[in-house]
Amino acid sequence: MLLFYRILINLVLILSPIIILFRLIKKKEDPKRFFEKFGFPSKKRLSGKVIWFHGSSVGEILSIMPLIEKLEKNNKVKQILITSSTLSSSKVLEKYKFNKTTHQFFPIDSNIIVNKFLNYWKPSVVFFIESEIWPNVIHNLYKRKIKIALINARITNKTFKKWFKLLNFSKNIFSKFDLSLSQNKETVVYLRNLGTQNIKNLGNLKFSVTKKIKIKNKIKNFNLLSNKRILFGAISTHYNEEIFCGKIHLELKNKYKKYISIMIPRHINRAESIKKDLENLKLKVHLHSSKIKIKNDIDVYLVDTYGETKTFLNMCKIVYLGGSIIKRGGQNPLEAARSGCKVMHGSNVENFKEIYVLLNKIGVSSKIKNVRDAKLIINKNLQTKIRLKKNINKINLLGKKILNNIDLEIKNLI
Repeated sequence: MLLFYRILINLVLILSPIIILFRLIKKKEDPKRFFEKFGFPSKKRLSGKVIWFHGSSVGEILSIMPLIEKLEKNNKVKQILITSSTLSSSKVLEKYKFNKTTHQFFPIDSNIIVNKFLNYWKPSVVFFIESEIWPNVIHNLYKRKIKIALINARITNKTFKKWFKLLNFSKNIFSKFDLSLSQNKETVVYLRNLGTQNIKNLGNLKFSVTKKIKIKNKIKNFNLLSNKRILFGAISTHYNEEIFCGKIHLELKNKYKKYISIMIPRHINRAESIKKDLENLKLKVHLHSSKIKIKNDIDVYLVDTYGETKTFLNMCKIVYLGGSIIKRGGQNPLEAARSGCKVMHGSNVENFKEIYVLLNKIGVSSKIKNVRDAKLIINKNLQTKIRLKKNINKINLLGKKILNNIDLEIKNLI
Protein backbone atom coordinates (compact mmCIF):
# COMPACT_ATOMS: atom_id res chain seq x y z
CA MET A 1 0.00 0.00 0.00
CA LEU A 2 2.88 2.37 0.77
CA LEU A 3 4.26 1.67 -2.72
CA PHE A 4 0.90 2.55 -4.30
CA TYR A 5 0.78 5.76 -2.22
CA ARG A 6 4.27 6.71 -3.41
CA ILE A 7 3.32 6.14 -7.04
CA LEU A 8 0.25 8.35 -6.56
CA ILE A 9 2.30 11.11 -4.87
CA ASN A 10 4.88 11.02 -7.68
CA LEU A 11 2.06 11.53 -10.19
CA VAL A 12 0.98 14.56 -8.15
CA LEU A 13 4.60 15.75 -8.21
CA ILE A 14 4.69 15.52 -12.01
CA LEU A 15 1.50 17.60 -12.22
CA SER A 16 2.56 19.99 -9.43
CA PRO A 17 3.91 22.78 -11.73
CA ILE A 18 0.45 23.06 -13.33
CA ILE A 19 -1.25 22.92 -9.90
CA ILE A 20 1.10 25.58 -8.47
CA LEU A 21 0.58 27.83 -11.53
CA PHE A 22 -3.20 27.58 -11.14
CA ARG A 23 -2.91 28.39 -7.42
CA LEU A 24 -0.62 31.35 -8.18
CA ILE A 25 -3.25 32.75 -10.56
CA LYS A 26 -5.87 32.27 -7.81
CA LYS A 27 -3.49 34.05 -5.36
CA LYS A 28 -3.36 30.97 -3.13
CA GLU A 29 0.43 30.64 -3.33
CA ASP A 30 3.30 32.98 -2.48
CA PRO A 31 5.11 33.73 -5.79
CA LYS A 32 8.40 34.16 -3.93
CA ARG A 33 8.13 31.11 -1.66
CA PHE A 34 6.24 28.32 -3.45
CA PHE A 35 9.58 26.56 -4.15
CA GLU A 36 9.72 25.67 -0.43
CA LYS A 37 7.11 23.01 -1.22
CA PHE A 38 9.73 21.34 -3.42
CA GLY A 39 12.26 21.18 -0.58
CA PHE A 40 14.19 24.39 -1.32
CA PRO A 41 14.60 26.29 1.97
CA SER A 42 14.34 30.07 2.12
CA LYS A 43 15.56 30.35 5.74
CA LYS A 44 18.78 29.27 7.40
CA ARG A 45 18.97 26.29 9.70
CA LEU A 46 20.77 27.32 12.90
CA SER A 47 23.20 25.03 14.67
CA GLY A 48 21.73 23.24 17.67
CA LYS A 49 18.44 21.49 18.43
CA VAL A 50 15.58 22.13 15.99
CA ILE A 51 12.03 21.08 16.83
CA TRP A 52 9.41 20.97 14.09
CA PHE A 53 5.66 21.64 14.25
CA HIS A 54 3.36 21.03 11.28
CA GLY A 55 -0.24 22.13 10.92
CA SER A 56 -2.39 22.34 7.82
CA SER A 57 -3.74 25.90 7.97
CA VAL A 58 -4.68 28.90 10.12
CA GLY A 59 -6.65 27.12 12.86
CA GLU A 60 -3.99 24.52 13.58
CA ILE A 61 -1.16 27.07 13.56
CA LEU A 62 -2.98 29.51 15.84
CA SER A 63 -3.73 26.69 18.30
CA ILE A 64 -0.01 26.18 19.00
CA MET A 65 0.89 29.85 19.50
CA PRO A 66 0.69 29.57 23.32
CA LEU A 67 3.04 26.57 23.13
CA ILE A 68 5.46 28.42 20.86
CA GLU A 69 5.51 31.29 23.33
CA LYS A 70 6.63 28.89 26.07
CA LEU A 71 9.15 27.07 23.88
CA GLU A 72 10.73 30.36 22.81
CA LYS A 73 11.99 30.57 26.42
CA ASN A 74 13.31 26.99 26.47
CA ASN A 75 17.13 27.05 26.46
CA LYS A 76 17.32 23.49 25.12
CA VAL A 77 15.70 24.60 21.86
CA LYS A 78 17.83 26.56 19.39
CA GLN A 79 15.25 26.87 16.61
CA ILE A 80 11.53 26.17 16.16
CA LEU A 81 10.44 25.27 12.65
CA ILE A 82 6.74 25.68 11.80
CA THR A 83 5.40 24.36 8.51
CA SER A 84 1.95 24.75 7.02
CA SER A 85 0.32 24.25 3.63
CA THR A 86 -1.65 27.46 3.07
CA LEU A 87 -0.78 31.04 2.23
CA SER A 88 -3.24 32.34 4.84
CA SER A 89 -1.40 30.55 7.68
CA SER A 90 1.93 32.08 6.63
CA LYS A 91 0.34 35.55 6.58
CA VAL A 92 -1.01 35.08 10.10
CA LEU A 93 2.42 34.05 11.41
CA GLU A 94 3.95 37.22 9.95
CA LYS A 95 1.93 39.18 12.51
CA TYR A 96 3.83 37.69 15.45
CA LYS A 97 7.25 38.61 16.82
CA PHE A 98 9.39 35.53 17.45
CA ASN A 99 13.11 35.13 18.06
CA LYS A 100 13.63 31.42 17.47
CA THR A 101 10.70 30.54 15.23
CA THR A 102 10.91 30.10 11.44
CA HIS A 103 8.11 29.35 8.99
CA GLN A 104 8.40 27.26 5.83
CA PHE A 105 5.77 25.71 3.59
CA PHE A 106 5.27 21.97 4.06
CA PRO A 107 7.09 19.89 1.43
CA ILE A 108 5.20 17.71 -1.03
CA ASP A 109 5.06 14.22 0.53
CA SER A 110 7.31 12.66 -2.11
CA ASN A 111 10.24 10.54 -0.90
CA ILE A 112 12.84 12.59 -2.79
CA ILE A 113 11.54 15.96 -1.55
CA VAL A 114 10.94 14.74 2.01
CA ASN A 115 14.49 13.43 2.34
CA LYS A 116 15.87 16.66 0.90
CA PHE A 117 13.85 18.60 3.47
CA LEU A 118 14.96 16.38 6.38
CA ASN A 119 18.61 16.43 5.31
CA TYR A 120 18.57 20.21 5.56
CA TRP A 121 16.52 20.81 8.72
CA LYS A 122 17.54 17.72 10.73
CA PRO A 123 14.79 18.05 13.40
CA SER A 124 15.23 16.39 16.80
CA VAL A 125 11.51 15.86 17.33
CA VAL A 126 8.44 16.46 15.15
CA PHE A 127 4.93 17.44 16.24
CA PHE A 128 2.03 16.97 13.83
CA ILE A 129 -1.09 18.97 14.77
CA GLU A 130 -4.63 17.53 14.86
CA SER A 131 -5.05 15.13 11.90
CA GLU A 132 -2.01 15.86 9.74
CA ILE A 133 -0.84 12.37 8.77
CA TRP A 134 1.70 12.15 5.92
CA PRO A 135 2.95 8.58 5.27
CA ASN A 136 6.27 9.37 3.55
CA VAL A 137 7.29 11.99 6.09
CA ILE A 138 6.37 9.72 9.02
CA HIS A 139 8.10 6.70 7.44
CA ASN A 140 11.34 8.64 6.86
CA LEU A 141 11.31 10.22 10.32
CA TYR A 142 10.91 6.74 11.83
CA LYS A 143 13.81 5.40 9.73
CA ARG A 144 16.01 8.23 11.02
CA LYS A 145 14.93 7.48 14.62
CA ILE A 146 13.49 10.98 15.04
CA LYS A 147 10.76 11.21 17.68
CA ILE A 148 7.25 11.76 16.29
CA ALA A 149 4.23 13.10 18.19
CA LEU A 150 0.63 13.90 17.27
CA ILE A 151 -0.60 16.83 19.38
CA ASN A 152 -4.11 18.15 19.85
CA ALA A 153 -5.07 15.03 17.90
CA ARG A 154 -8.55 14.97 16.38
CA ILE A 155 -9.89 12.08 14.33
CA THR A 156 -13.49 12.39 13.18
CA ASN A 157 -15.74 9.40 12.51
CA LYS A 158 -15.57 10.12 8.78
CA THR A 159 -11.75 10.22 8.82
CA PHE A 160 -11.55 7.08 10.97
CA LYS A 161 -13.69 5.09 8.53
CA LYS A 162 -11.34 6.03 5.67
CA TRP A 163 -8.24 4.94 7.58
CA PHE A 164 -9.96 1.78 8.88
CA LYS A 165 -10.63 0.56 5.34
CA LEU A 166 -6.84 0.31 4.96
CA LEU A 167 -6.19 -1.03 8.44
CA ASN A 168 -2.81 -2.72 7.86
CA PHE A 169 -1.49 0.39 6.10
CA SER A 170 -2.95 2.63 8.82
CA LYS A 171 -1.45 0.59 11.67
CA ASN A 172 1.93 0.77 9.96
CA ILE A 173 1.70 4.58 10.11
CA PHE A 174 -0.08 5.24 13.40
CA SER A 175 2.10 2.79 15.35
CA LYS A 176 5.13 4.96 14.58
CA PHE A 177 3.99 7.81 16.85
CA ASP A 178 5.98 7.98 20.08
CA LEU A 179 3.21 10.04 21.69
CA SER A 180 -0.33 11.13 20.83
CA LEU A 181 -2.07 13.86 22.82
CA SER A 182 -5.78 13.68 22.07
CA GLN A 183 -8.23 16.57 22.38
CA ASN A 184 -11.24 14.34 23.09
CA LYS A 185 -12.32 10.83 24.16
CA GLU A 186 -13.64 9.92 20.72
CA THR A 187 -10.20 10.42 19.19
CA VAL A 188 -8.57 8.22 21.86
CA VAL A 189 -10.77 5.28 20.76
CA TYR A 190 -10.08 5.87 17.06
CA LEU A 191 -6.31 6.22 17.54
CA ARG A 192 -6.17 3.03 19.59
CA ASN A 193 -8.07 1.11 16.88
CA LEU A 194 -5.65 2.45 14.26
CA GLY A 195 -2.62 1.12 16.14
CA THR A 196 -1.39 4.06 18.21
CA GLN A 197 0.08 2.99 21.54
CA ASN A 198 0.99 5.93 23.82
CA ILE A 199 -2.20 8.06 23.93
CA LYS A 200 -3.16 10.70 26.48
CA ASN A 201 -6.38 12.73 26.52
CA LEU A 202 -5.35 16.19 27.77
CA GLY A 203 -8.08 18.30 26.19
CA ASN A 204 -8.28 20.76 23.32
CA LEU A 205 -5.32 23.13 23.02
CA LYS A 206 -7.62 25.67 21.37
CA PHE A 207 -8.97 26.51 24.83
CA SER A 208 -5.59 28.07 25.64
CA VAL A 209 -4.62 31.60 24.70
CA THR A 210 -1.48 33.65 24.41
CA LYS A 211 -1.41 37.13 25.91
CA LYS A 212 2.23 38.12 25.79
CA ILE A 213 2.97 37.91 22.07
CA LYS A 214 2.58 41.35 20.55
CA ILE A 215 1.11 42.01 17.15
CA LYS A 216 3.45 44.00 14.91
CA ASN A 217 1.00 46.56 13.58
CA LYS A 218 -2.15 48.21 14.84
CA ILE A 219 -5.40 47.75 13.02
CA LYS A 220 -5.92 50.05 10.05
CA ASN A 221 -8.92 52.42 10.37
CA PHE A 222 -9.25 51.53 14.07
CA ASN A 223 -10.10 55.06 15.28
CA LEU A 224 -12.65 55.62 12.53
CA LEU A 225 -14.25 52.22 12.99
CA SER A 226 -14.34 52.33 16.80
CA ASN A 227 -16.75 55.25 16.58
CA LYS A 228 -19.25 53.11 14.68
CA ARG A 229 -21.99 51.11 16.40
CA ILE A 230 -21.64 47.42 15.58
CA LEU A 231 -24.77 45.35 14.92
CA PHE A 232 -22.95 42.02 14.79
CA GLY A 233 -19.83 40.35 13.42
CA ALA A 234 -19.69 37.48 10.93
CA ILE A 235 -16.41 35.60 11.41
CA SER A 236 -14.71 32.93 9.24
CA THR A 237 -17.54 32.88 6.74
CA HIS A 238 -17.60 30.65 3.66
CA TYR A 239 -19.31 30.93 0.27
CA ASN A 240 -22.99 31.98 0.56
CA GLU A 241 -22.77 32.71 4.29
CA GLU A 242 -22.03 36.39 3.62
CA ILE A 243 -25.34 36.61 1.75
CA PHE A 244 -27.07 34.95 4.72
CA CYS A 245 -25.48 37.52 7.06
CA GLY A 246 -26.30 40.34 4.65
CA LYS A 247 -29.98 39.33 4.88
CA ILE A 248 -29.74 39.42 8.69
CA HIS A 249 -28.42 42.99 8.46
CA LEU A 250 -31.21 43.97 6.08
CA GLU A 251 -33.85 42.58 8.48
CA LEU A 252 -32.51 44.77 11.30
CA LYS A 253 -31.44 47.80 9.27
CA ASN A 254 -34.62 49.81 9.78
CA LYS A 255 -34.60 49.28 13.55
CA TYR A 256 -30.87 49.99 14.00
CA LYS A 257 -30.27 52.71 11.43
CA LYS A 258 -26.81 53.84 12.56
CA TYR A 259 -25.34 50.35 13.01
CA ILE A 260 -22.91 48.48 10.78
CA SER A 261 -22.00 44.79 10.53
CA ILE A 262 -18.43 43.48 10.34
CA MET A 263 -17.66 40.52 8.08
CA ILE A 264 -14.39 38.55 8.05
CA PRO A 265 -14.38 35.79 5.40
CA ARG A 266 -12.36 32.62 5.93
CA HIS A 267 -10.58 33.20 2.61
CA ILE A 268 -9.89 36.85 1.83
CA ASN A 269 -9.21 36.21 -1.86
CA ARG A 270 -13.03 36.11 -2.15
CA ALA A 271 -13.38 39.71 -0.93
CA GLU A 272 -14.28 41.30 -4.26
CA SER A 273 -16.94 38.70 -5.10
CA ILE A 274 -18.39 39.01 -1.57
CA LYS A 275 -18.56 42.79 -2.01
CA LYS A 276 -20.52 42.34 -5.25
CA ASP A 277 -22.91 39.83 -3.64
CA LEU A 278 -23.64 42.23 -0.76
CA GLU A 279 -24.06 45.20 -3.09
CA ASN A 280 -26.60 43.13 -5.05
CA LEU A 281 -28.58 43.07 -1.79
CA LYS A 282 -28.48 46.90 -1.87
CA LEU A 283 -25.97 47.03 1.00
CA LYS A 284 -23.16 49.58 1.07
CA VAL A 285 -19.79 47.91 1.66
CA HIS A 286 -16.42 49.27 2.79
CA LEU A 287 -13.31 47.16 2.19
CA HIS A 288 -10.81 47.17 5.06
CA SER A 289 -7.87 47.48 2.65
CA SER A 290 -9.46 50.44 0.86
CA LYS A 291 -7.73 53.83 1.04
CA ILE A 292 -11.11 55.56 0.88
CA LYS A 293 -12.36 57.14 4.10
CA ILE A 294 -15.19 55.24 5.83
CA LYS A 295 -18.54 56.84 5.01
CA ASN A 296 -21.25 57.34 7.60
CA ASP A 297 -23.85 55.38 5.64
CA ILE A 298 -21.99 52.08 5.16
CA ASP A 299 -23.78 48.84 6.06
CA VAL A 300 -20.96 46.30 6.04
CA TYR A 301 -17.29 46.64 6.92
CA LEU A 302 -15.58 43.80 5.02
CA VAL A 303 -12.19 42.73 6.36
CA ASP A 304 -9.86 41.52 3.59
CA THR A 305 -6.61 41.14 5.57
CA TYR A 306 -5.17 38.44 7.81
CA GLY A 307 -4.44 38.35 11.53
CA GLU A 308 -6.70 41.10 12.88
CA THR A 309 -9.75 39.10 13.93
CA LYS A 310 -9.13 39.48 17.68
CA THR A 311 -9.27 43.29 17.51
CA PHE A 312 -12.53 43.19 15.57
CA LEU A 313 -14.03 40.70 18.03
CA ASN A 314 -13.35 43.15 20.85
CA MET A 315 -15.68 45.59 19.05
CA CYS A 316 -18.56 43.11 18.83
CA LYS A 317 -21.12 41.83 21.35
CA ILE A 318 -22.62 39.23 19.03
CA VAL A 319 -20.97 37.18 16.26
CA TYR A 320 -22.01 34.55 13.77
CA LEU A 321 -19.36 31.82 13.38
CA GLY A 322 -19.01 30.60 9.80
CA GLY A 323 -18.97 27.14 8.27
CA SER A 324 -22.02 26.16 10.31
CA ILE A 325 -25.13 27.07 8.31
CA ILE A 326 -23.52 25.34 5.35
CA LYS A 327 -22.04 21.83 5.63
CA ARG A 328 -18.43 22.65 6.58
CA GLY A 329 -18.36 21.39 10.16
CA GLY A 330 -18.02 24.85 11.71
CA GLN A 331 -15.10 27.04 12.75
CA ASN A 332 -13.46 27.41 16.16
CA PRO A 333 -15.67 29.66 18.38
CA LEU A 334 -13.25 29.98 21.32
CA GLU A 335 -11.56 33.23 20.29
CA ALA A 336 -14.97 34.88 20.00
CA ALA A 337 -16.13 33.42 23.33
CA ARG A 338 -12.97 34.61 25.09
CA SER A 339 -13.60 38.10 23.72
CA GLY A 340 -16.93 38.13 25.56
CA CYS A 341 -19.10 37.74 22.48
CA LYS A 342 -22.39 35.90 22.23
CA VAL A 343 -21.82 33.28 19.51
CA MET A 344 -24.46 32.32 16.95
CA HIS A 345 -23.93 29.18 14.88
CA GLY A 346 -25.77 26.81 12.58
CA SER A 347 -26.34 23.09 13.17
CA ASN A 348 -23.24 21.91 11.25
CA VAL A 349 -20.56 22.18 13.95
CA GLU A 350 -19.22 18.61 14.16
CA ASN A 351 -15.58 19.83 13.89
CA PHE A 352 -15.98 21.56 17.26
CA LYS A 353 -18.80 19.51 18.76
CA GLU A 354 -17.40 19.24 22.31
CA ILE A 355 -16.52 22.94 22.43
CA TYR A 356 -20.02 23.97 21.36
CA VAL A 357 -21.59 21.63 23.93
CA LEU A 358 -19.65 23.47 26.65
CA LEU A 359 -20.39 26.94 25.27
CA ASN A 360 -24.10 26.16 24.92
CA LYS A 361 -24.15 24.82 28.49
CA ILE A 362 -22.74 28.06 29.95
CA GLY A 363 -24.94 30.25 27.76
CA VAL A 364 -22.21 31.66 25.50
CA SER A 365 -23.49 30.24 22.22
CA SER A 366 -26.87 29.72 20.55
CA LYS A 367 -27.86 27.62 17.56
CA ILE A 368 -29.76 29.33 14.75
CA LYS A 369 -31.59 27.84 11.80
CA ASN A 370 -32.49 30.94 9.83
CA VAL A 371 -32.47 34.75 9.62
CA ARG A 372 -35.41 34.99 12.02
CA ASP A 373 -33.52 33.13 14.76
CA ALA A 374 -30.50 35.39 14.33
CA LYS A 375 -32.71 38.49 14.45
CA LEU A 376 -34.21 37.43 17.80
CA ILE A 377 -30.79 36.77 19.37
CA ILE A 378 -29.32 40.06 18.15
CA ASN A 379 -32.36 42.02 19.40
CA LYS A 380 -32.09 40.39 22.81
CA ASN A 381 -28.33 40.81 23.24
CA LEU A 382 -28.01 44.35 21.96
CA GLN A 383 -30.27 45.43 24.81
CA THR A 384 -27.84 44.23 27.49
CA LYS A 385 -24.45 45.67 28.39
CA ILE A 386 -23.22 42.45 30.00
CA ARG A 387 -20.18 40.79 28.45
CA LEU A 388 -19.71 37.24 29.63
CA LYS A 389 -16.79 37.83 32.04
CA LYS A 390 -17.42 34.83 34.32
CA ASN A 391 -17.55 32.52 31.35
CA ILE A 392 -14.40 34.07 29.87
CA ASN A 393 -12.59 33.28 33.12
CA LYS A 394 -13.87 29.68 33.09
CA ILE A 395 -12.60 29.17 29.55
CA ASN A 396 -9.22 30.77 30.30
CA LEU A 397 -8.67 28.66 33.44
CA LEU A 398 -9.44 25.47 31.51
CA GLY A 399 -7.16 26.59 28.69
CA LYS A 400 -4.30 27.31 31.08
CA LYS A 401 -4.56 23.83 32.61
CA ILE A 402 -4.58 22.14 29.18
CA LEU A 403 -1.63 24.24 27.98
CA ASN A 404 0.51 23.46 31.02
CA ASN A 405 -0.18 19.71 30.76
CA ILE A 406 0.68 19.60 27.05
CA ASP A 407 3.76 21.76 27.59
CA LEU A 408 5.00 19.30 30.21
CA GLU A 409 4.56 16.35 27.82
CA ILE A 410 6.45 18.20 25.09
CA LYS A 411 9.32 19.07 27.45
CA ASN A 412 9.62 15.40 28.39
CA LEU A 413 9.82 14.44 24.71
CA ILE A 414 12.36 17.13 23.88
